[in-house]
Amino acid sequence: MTWTFENFTRGEFACACCDKSEMDIDFVAALQRIRTEFGKAMPITSGYRCALHNSNVSSTGLRGPHVTGKAADVAVMGEDAHRLLRIALADPAITGVGIAQRGAPASRFIHLDALEPGNYPRPTVWSY
Repeated sequence: MTWTFENFTRGEFACACCDKSEMDIDFVAALQRIRTEFGKAMPITSGYRCALHNSNVSSTGLRGPHVTGKAADVAVMGEDAHRLLRIALADPAITGVGIAQRGAPASRFIHLDALEPGNYPRPTVWSY
């Protein structure tokens, strides 16, 4: 399928260690719907992760939401975080939401994913 998203480039989702970007098109379409309603930039701080990179940065090891291409972390905080959460939780494709809103403003983000029930309980919300 062709990459045709108004507000996101494939490169924004690339793995930090190998530059692969194997994002699920339906998940990115959900992010685009959310971005359109949000009306502001949604900087992606982590999108696709290869298994090796994920094992170095996440407790989910060689597997995890980011390895599937159905997860992304969005840099957002404060009032914008609250608004983004409301919009994302209303989208039926979003089944996982992780909230990291403590510490330095530059380290705050919201994780969104579209995993199916199975290896991970879904729908679910957690905090870091």
